[in-house]
Amino acid sequence: MPAFRTLTVAVVLLLTALFAPPAVAAAPVPIDDPIPEKPTPSPLTLTLEEFASFPKTETIPEPTDPRLVRWARINYLGELPDGSRRLYANDLNGKLYLLGRDRQPKEYLDVAAAFAPDFVSGRGLGSGFGFAAFHPEFGRNGRFYTVHTEWGDALTTKTPDLPPQPGTRFHGVITEWTAANPRAATFTGTRREVLRLGFSGQIHGIQQIDFNPAARPGDADHGLLYVAAGDGGRGVTSDDPQNLAIPQGKILRIDPDSSTGKYDIPPSNPFAGQAGKLGEIYAYGMRDPHRFSWDSKAGNRLFLGHIGEHAIEAVYDVGPGDNLGWSEREGSFVYDQADRCHLYTLPDDDAQYGYTYPVAAYDHDPPPGHPCTADSGHAIVGGFVYRGDRLPLLYGKYLFGDIVDGQVFYTIAADMREQTGTRATIYQPRLVDAAGRPVTMQDLSGNTRVDLRFGQDAAGELYALSKANGKIWKVTKATYAPSGVLPSFRPGLVAAYDFEHPVPGDPAREQDQGLSGTPISLVNGGAAMRVADGAYRGSTHSLQTRQVDQAATGNDDWKAGVYAETGLPGLRAFNAAAGTTIMGWFKMTGTGPALNTNTPDPADRYGAIGLAGVLSGDSQGHDVRALLELITVEGELRVVALARRVDGSASQTFAADLPWQTILPRDRWVFLAATFDFDTGAMRLYRDGRALDGSYTVDGDPWGLKGDPEPDLTSATDPRGIKIGGSHPQNTREQNPCDCRMDGLMFLDRVATPGEIRAQYALLR
Repeated sequence: MPAFRTLTVAVVLLLTALFAPPAVAAAPVPIDDPIPEKPTPSPLTLTLEEFASFPKTETIPEPTDPRLVRWARINYLGELPDGSRRLYANDLNGKLYLLGRDRQPKEYLDVAAAFAPDFVSGRGLGSGFGFAAFHPEFGRNGRFYTVHTEWGDALTTKTPDLPPQPGTRFHGVITEWTAANPRAATFTGTRREVLRLGFSGQIHGIQQIDFNPAARPGDADHGLLYVAAGDGGRGVTSDDPQNLAIPQGKILRIDPDSSTGKYDIPPSNPFAGQAGKLGEIYAYGMRDPHRFSWDSKAGNRLFLGHIGEHAIEAVYDVGPGDNLGWSEREGSFVYDQADRCHLYTLPDDDAQYGYTYPVAAYDHDPPPGHPCTADSGHAIVGGFVYRGDRLPLLYGKYLFGDIVDGQVFYTIAADMREQTGTRATIYQPRLVDAAGRPVTMQDLSGNTRVDLRFGQDAAGELYALSKANGKIWKVTKATYAPSGVLPSFRPGLVAAYDFEHPVPGDPAREQDQGLSGTPISLVNGGAAMRVADGAYRGSTHSLQTRQVDQAATGNDDWKAGVYAETGLPGLRAFNAAAGTTIMGWFKMTGTGPALNTNTPDPADRYGAIGLAGVLSGDSQGHDVRALLELITVEGELRVVALARRVDGSASQTFAADLPWQTILPRDRWVFLAATFDFDTGAMRLYRDGRALDGSYTVDGDPWGLKGDPEPDLTSATDPRGIKIGGSHPQNTREQNPCDCRMDGLMFLDRVATPGEIRAQYALLR
């Protein structure tokens, strides 16, 4: 093209761009069902055993709202941070109880009597003695904090510390108590007022106060008190939650250990020292920040259960300065107070506002015919990420629920990441009582309105509470019962993939049907790798893996798995394990091994065909702790079981005698299993439930079984992942691709017996 012609075209394009009318941003549109996906039923089963029962109490004054008529309005269960192993629980009607080894609640302090006649618990769902928080150094300094509501003379004789709402009807009051003897069974000592807030409504006051349990002396967060202050009910028609000059609709953070006043403002608070903004504010834009907790062993993230207005019950990952958007946003939707029947899609320019959106959420799903402006009876109660030692199947899961109907949910904490732009899947576990009978929280509480709460002790064990009958249950077991799995396998089924359960909203990932809850990625091929070719009775889909381009160097092969350089805690059952079993259904759909795209020789082929394995704790994506695969043994490709007992040490291989084409004929489904006994050194291979003859390929003692220690176990490190259909699931290179299909993959943390493998095959064939 001539130069002048090029210039002319360029000028025309520039003028067009300059004078063209600006693009019109799409306006938000109403949504009838903002979150159509429902909680996913989970094979995880939680056993709830009755732990404690509390005495009946009455509100002050007599309630006008029947929802306040409860047996005992117990609101939380925690453990004193003094090493005594005593638990504490508060009743909104005014009592603070301690529970010792006998689990019998004994009155420690009567908050209602201390603040009579201004104390009120019979007006508003959150009124009364709302929460207690013990200073992390309570055993030394005797200090703890309570929050309660006041009315009556307090409204005229006492002044809030921060701007109150117009027409204030209630005060939320935080008090510091100092016990003369922290070890005493009942409180004696002194008290002082720390903070008083004024609210115009009898709902959404101060819901929780707490200390970060993971903060240690010397940490910036140590001894700082977090205060969840609701919008007083005014946020729906005002900008109070967005107004940084007032405390309502915020999480505040203060330092109650002050020598100059009631409290100090931590200089690390996001708005400290800024003109026109309260330095106490940690995060804002909230309606009813009901319950928060920290995931102390995974980034110390602060998870908040936030009760919505129209439809959205949400969990947020809250950081300093975050704006949750209320009342401009409800969850990740536009809220319009002029339309009480709909939420709206986000505008195209939403990013400019910088709102923080939920990492998990569900909507109300009112029944047909329910008026859209009426309360459908749902409210989230935030819970805890389980990091205890007793229930490995629950490890890394955030347990929470619905206050009203008592439904219990969980999410995978690692999936709750705002940066992904997607909400984590919400699962609904099965509940059983101590006798193993299926139950609901409504069954246990004896009421359709459960008033569910959660508690946690210092060991990380979890508890469920109900105001309906004033009882507490402890979560004592977590087991899995996936379909199509031999019952004896279920307690040790760390991971299982049937390729019938894509992660909601992300079909390029597959949910784990085992205990660990570890989803895998379908690498490079995504959803197209899930093909309609079930291997066994009841299966409709399987996984296709293959080499994509035989001539091009790269890492475009279809494979599956998961990888984390720091290890995957969900796979911790393979740490210090005495045995492992890998099994599943396999069908060869091509020849192999594939051409090696990593070498210049166009005729070179890989020396192996990848099936499935658990990576070692120091793997780069290839080295394994336990593996079922085809590799070259003495110049011939063989079906093998291969494993390392110790990270970085030598491996042992057990190779089948039969030719691999006989074991895995093309276009035929075959059930393969490999077992690894790390204590005895025994390895076995099975085909369609029968043991295969074979031999070990390494002489001597490659696993280092001789001598101490006993028993011989694998390294006590988190595996870095699972690889399926090839190596390097993190997709850094192509290696050992398999042109095959797989179904019903299972990874156990013990050695399955020959009878169990035969029975598992017979169960599904």
